[in-house]
Parts: sequence; C-alpha cells; structure tokens
Amino acid sequence: MASIFTYDPDPPRVSSPWIPPADHTKSDVPIYASKEEGSSKHALLSDYGVTKLEAEPQEGPTEYKLHLLLRSRRAFTYMSTRIKGKIPNAGTLQCADSGKMSPATPIAAPQPRQQRLQHLTTQLLWRMQQSSPHHAARSKELVVPRFPDDNSNLEVAVQLAPLIPGLEESGGALYEIGVSDDGTFVGLTKDEMNESLTTLRVMAASLGCTVEIMRMVIVGDCEWLESVDLVDGFDAAVRQVHKQDKLWVAEAMVTPCFKHGAAENDCEHGPHGSVPETRQQQDSLAIANRGRSTVSQLRVTLTGPTTSGKSSLLGTLSTGTLDNGRGKSRLSLLKHRHEMVSGITSSIAQELVGYKDGTILNYSRPDIESWIDIHDQAQDGRLLFVSDSGGHPRYRRTVLRGLMNWAPHWSILCIAADDSEQSSSAYFPTDQHHQRVEAPHVDLVKAHLTLSLKLDVPMAVVVTKMDLASKIGLQKTLVKVLSAIKDAGRVPKILKPDQQEHKELAQIPINDRSKVSPIIEAMEEANDLTKVVPIVLTSAMTGSGIGLFHALLESLPMPPPPTSHDLVGAVLNPEQPKSLFHVDDTYNLPIPQGSLAVDVGNAQNGVVVSGHLRFGSLTVGESIVVGPFPSGDEEGKVSGPEDRSSPSGFGLSISHPASAELERVAMENAVSASEIAGEWLKAEVVSIRNLRLPVRTLETGQAGSVGLVLDVAKRASPGDMPRIRRGMVLAVPSKHMLDTGLSLQAASGFTVVFKEFDSKTLAINALVNIYVASIRAAARVSKIQYPACDGAGQESDNTTTGELGVFSLNEEVGLMEAGCFEVSGAAEVTLELLHTREWIELGSRVILLEGGSRDRSGLEGHVGTVVEIVD
Repeated sequence: MASIFTYDPDPPRVSSPWIPPADHTKSDVPIYASKEEGSSKHALLSDYGVTKLEAEPQEGPTEYKLHLLLRSRRAFTYMSTRIKGKIPNAGTLQCADSGKMSPATPIAAPQPRQQRLQHLTTQLLWRMQQSSPHHAARSKELVVPRFPDDNSNLEVAVQLAPLIPGLEESGGALYEIGVSDDGTFVGLTKDEMNESLTTLRVMAASLGCTVEIMRMVIVGDCEWLESVDLVDGFDAAVRQVHKQDKLWVAEAMVTPCFKHGAAENDCEHGPHGSVPETRQQQDSLAIANRGRSTVSQLRVTLTGPTTSGKSSLLGTLSTGTLDNGRGKSRLSLLKHRHEMVSGITSSIAQELVGYKDGTILNYSRPDIESWIDIHDQAQDGRLLFVSDSGGHPRYRRTVLRGLMNWAPHWSILCIAADDSEQSSSAYFPTDQHHQRVEAPHVDLVKAHLTLSLKLDVPMAVVVTKMDLASKIGLQKTLVKVLSAIKDAGRVPKILKPDQQEHKELAQIPINDRSKVSPIIEAMEEANDLTKVVPIVLTSAMTGSGIGLFHALLESLPMPPPPTSHDLVGAVLNPEQPKSLFHVDDTYNLPIPQGSLAVDVGNAQNGVVVSGHLRFGSLTVGESIVVGPFPSGDEEGKVSGPEDRSSPSGFGLSISHPASAELERVAMENAVSASEIAGEWLKAEVVSIRNLRLPVRTLETGQAGSVGLVLDVAKRASPGDMPRIRRGMVLAVPSKHMLDTGLSLQAASGFTVVFKEFDSKTLAINALVNIYVASIRAAARVSKIQYPACDGAGQESDNTTTGELGVFSLNEEVGLMEAGCFEVSGAAEVTLELLHTREWIELGSRVILLEGGSRDRSGLEGHVGTVVEIVD
C-alpha cells in the first residue's frame, strides 16, 4: 500500500480457549478471572466442564507450552494425565526440553539455557505482534537477558527493560502452560509451574512486558522417585524417596508495560489491562540510542502536469521495475480503481527508498519486503521519503497538499520531454450534468514551474519520457524550463545520462555519482540550496538516466533541522510550544487496551494521526495538547460533518469556486471565526511510527504516525468523540506555559506579506482559499495595503475601513479610483478565517488562491509570509 500509514483493522483477538466462543465479547481480557479467583475459586478442572482445549492455533496471540523450564524435566513413575499406571522405564515419561513433545517421547539432548531462553523470547515477541494492528517489531530489537553462568538464579526481582518499539498497541499474548499442542492437559508439578512462570516473567521483562496469572487449574496427579542424601554419623548414603504431587495447568496473560526500570510487580494493571502512570514517570522513557530512528531522512515531493510520468518514475525508483509504456511500473502506487482506468493520478502516494554506500535499497532486492526492511538496511545511509501527487487541474488540491502539508526538503518537478505541446492543450472540466465543457488552452508546465519557483524550496527538474522525445520537442521544453529558472535568479545545471540501458539497477553507477559531485559542491559553495537547480534527463522505459537520478537523490544536501524560532526570532514570537506536529490525515481506530499508559475506558476512541514533526520531539507516554477545536459543550464535543458543511470546502465539490459563489455559501453558513473561542484538549501518546518503523520517539523534522487517546475520550461514547481533522496540530506546551498556565492561542485571522503581488482581480471582502502548513481553509480579504500606490499616491489602508459588510463594494471602488490594482509589487493582505480557528505559526509560508476560472490552471497562487496573527 502506497501510504505512510498501514495497519490491520482487525488483528486477532486475545481470547481464552477456556471460554466457549459464544461467550466471547469484543475484548475478552476483562472477563478473565483475577489472580485471587484463579488461585482459589477456579482450582479444579471440574469447575470448567472441559476435558481438553482446542488445538493450538498456528497464528494468533495464543501459545501452548508443555513447560518453560530451562533444564530437563524430571522423570515420573506415574501421571494421571494421558498415561495410566506405572511404566518400568521411567525415562520414557520425561518431557523433552523443547516443551513441545509428548510425555512418552524419549529424552532429547538438553538445550543450553541461553539458547533456549532466546528461542522462547523470540517466540513470545512473535505472539505479542499477532494481537497488534501493526506486525512491525523486529527480533533484532530484542535484548535477551544473559546468564553469567548456568547456575544463575532467576528468582531475583525482575526489572523491566524498555518496551520493544512496535508493542505499544499489542493486545498481549496468552500462554497456556502445561498443555500440549493438541490441547491435551498434561500439567506440571507446583515447583515446575513456579519455575516456568518465573522464566515467562524474565522473557516478558526483556520485552518490556508484565505477566498476570489468569487461572491455575489442577488437572491430575503424579508420582516420582527422588534421591535424598542421608547422613548418619560419618556414613553418607543416597536413598530413593517416593513423592506425590498435583499436576497444574496455568493460563498467563503477557501485556505491555510503560513503566521502564520498575520491578515487575510495580507495574500494576488497571481494570482493562492498562498501566496507570504519571507524567513524572515518563522521563525514563527517552533512552539514548534506543527507540528512535537516527538515519538521515530526506522528504521529496514529485510535482508536475498530468501525463508527465511522475507515478511511473516513482514506481521505477521504488521497485526497480521499468515501465512498458502502459503504466506497469506505477501499478503498485495506485489507490483507486478510477486511477487504473483513467491513468490519471488523483491522490497522494508515498514510497520509501534507501541508499547506503551506493547501494539502492528498494523492493527489487529479495531481502526487502517492507519499509521496515529498508530502515534496517539503511543504517548509516539515507532514507528517501517520496510523495507523488496529481497533475490534472481537477486534482490541483493534491498538488498543493504535497508541496505544503509534508514540508518537503526538495521539490522535484517532472516534465515530459514530448510535453511541449500536450502540456499546453486544453483540459475538459465537467459541469453538474457530467458533460464536458470546452476550456481554453492552459500551460500546465508553466503553472507548475512558476509555483515551484515561488515557494522558495530547493528544487530539481526531471525531464521524463526521453524515449519518446524528438529533438525539436525536447529543445522547446528545455528552453521554457531554462528561461523560467534563469528569470527567477537561479542557476540550471543539466545532467546528461549515458546511453546505456539499466534494467536491473542494484548499485548506482560510479560514473553517475561522479557527474553529480560537481553540482553538489556548487550548492555547498553557494551556501544556498535554492541557488542551483539540477536538471536530469530520464526514461522509465529504457532506464536511461535512472541511475543518474538515484545518484542525485542520494547526494542532495539536507536543509538544517528546523527549530521553534527558525521562522521568526524569539523576540517577535516568544510563546512557542516545546514540540509541534502538523496533522495531515486521521484514522479512527480502536486502540488495543494493553497498549495504553492510562485507563482509556472506551478503547474504540483511539485516534491515529499522520503528518510531520516540525520541531521538538514526541515520546510514547507523553502528555500533549491537540487542537484547535471549535467550541462545543463542556466535554469538548464538536459538530460533525452531518451537522454543518465542511469548513474548508463550504459544501462545494469544486476545488476553487469563484468569489461570488463563496460569498453565497458563506452567507448561508456565516459564523465568523473571531467569535469562536479556540479549545485545546489534552491527550496521551500511546504509539509512534516513523515511516512505519515503530519507535518510542519521533525527532525533529521526521514524518510518521502517532496513536493518541484524548482525555475526554476516556468517558465519551464513540458518537460523542471530538473530531480531529487535517490542519490541527499536536503540541507539547513549553515549561513557561505550564508554569504560567498559558495555553496555545489559535488564530481567527492573520496578515500576509507578498513580495510579488500582481493581482488585478483581488478585492476587499473577496473570499479566497489559503494553504498554510497542513491547513486548507477559506478566508475573507479584510484589507489590502500597498507600500506605494500609483494614481492617488495613497496607501490602500487609508481607503479601507474593515467595518463594512461582506458584500460592500465601497472599498473596491475606492481602490480602483486610486489605481491600486495596477500595482505589481509588494503588498500586505489581511485575511479573516471563516468558520474555523487555526494554529498558524508566525513566519509560515502561505499560498493564496483566488476564485477559479476556466482559463486558469488553479495553481496561479500568491506566495507570501505570515507577519501578524489575529487572535
């Protein structure tokens, strides 16, 4: 699946085989017997009315073990389970050390204690993963406890290791001890059972988990001979003593614990298997060199007009598959059926590619099956997180989302070599009756190129489909691109590929790496990543230039890591949170109860959000705030989609409606954002994944998904859940905020400075669409101010009042009389948000889009910077 976030919506449930399936509820853990009940009330097999369990499932979170001893089991002369009467050869009754053989199986060679413990712990990790929606943990993360010698005592207090990343959302694993694979009760003596449970606690503690005994049941009797040393004066003798005991079967539940470093008994469980924990106890969770990704991660967004080969290029980069001219390489990226039918990408697809010492780490390698494998093999190398986006004007929102929401370090503009004519052809929108409407010709190449240059983000250009290029067509395309780049004050550098075809590219060719080196050196010398624009010529069909493009992506410089005051200094913007995470997408999923650091009450209220961490860090178990929410009742309930129109779309299906249409809809839904008090809700982070890799901490600038539970959700039903949406933020309040009781302040409006503002249509009270970080919202223009105004010679703020109604044209008439619409230069525009308050950081980049029309691509936006926030 081409997405940053993957999950199994219905992982196997942790259900006891002792309970009939008809009695199981959605979550079976709460109906288990408690410790006291397991040792007293349900002590006899007759109380359960069962003679054996169902056979052990091959998959799922339930494991049957004859025993967990780290030594050979004693020989019995009599066992009432499975074997009746006395057997002359007592050795044939001894269980093999593997714990998976019949009591009548001859003894196998004993396994070393350390080797057996490692095997059992790996097996436990696998069972724990089975009840998690993400089977992502790796055995290489295992820290198996080592014995100093074979005589080491396991009875000492068990200290919990850090929870293995990836097990935060596990529902736990169920161990049936004293049971064979086919479900037959064999049983253990009391001392063997205690020793097996001690081993299980040691295994669980090494994973950061705890063990709770759910039931202990007597299933039979046994007898054995035991040698006893007798000392009578100076004479010593050995005597065989006949002993008897009951045979026990135990059911134990292994669940994650978030209290690292505590004794096993200190991690007490709440009523639903959760672990109570205070904020002060979270400090021990951040452990150096564990639970975080330290690999360099470069985010790149592919943009460009439709049919420019973006998806095919990404498919070739991530899978090593060359295209066949009919979209073969892009099939793994498509999410919707209509994309396969039409060949037009409408959604954002994301893939991960790794590089290490010239080796390309993608799905073409037999030892890579998932993003986790790429993470593992890219240590000390580089991870490349690539986002694809649509290019058709109908899906222009995905273009802007890819360029803004994920804050890419680099944007890669894709232009087809044969696209000089096609990219300027007319596109055909549809009316409300789904009839194609003729539209004027739109130069999509120029629109995408102009927007990419305006954003002031480091950029590279990839010319695709070189196998279809003619000399004249390629020349026209390059002239257009080179002219625009030079006019923007940047220096283009063309990388010419060799004529060799690379069908199975596993290593970056040395010649290609040497061609890229001078360009990278030029970027470093210029001390400005936007100064140089590399241009690569490629073909996804022949493989020409693909190695050169890999070499460029492996070597592109990383921008400096962002900080809380890199946009605006601390003097102008002192109240910044400690950490800030921009939400790009949300997933309402039930959070397994064993994963939570607090009692959540209703596990259906878990939420997973994906996005990127702008600055700071997030750690599992940390307390955060989420918002801003529109004001609702005291519990923070907000109206859902069925209650009112979408705040960003106003109920319209078109991407950029005309101002008149926006005004009409705004009149119907008009509630000024300035009248709505912002609200921030507290939450707990319960899981983190960095590009699908389970980690405990997400670092500055990294992208990933965060599982969280709102405090109000612990007592709310699923229907009353506050709705987290795209554009919200997760934040960790600074120490100053906590000490003074201050909260984050959402904005109802803001002022933007545009260095180049050449609009002749934008007027006071016009409604526009704005893009800031992950926010897409509608806003009303309340003021336009020019530094100098032609004609009247007055600044425009002297002709605007802001007190007039939404549909007043007085300001427009005054500005037109003053001739201010003829100005092409800098301008300040004050915007008022409609319907929602948003968290907007001072100094953020803003894209302002006016009402659309048929003769525009929809990407003719004004790019500016936020200089003032209106609370």
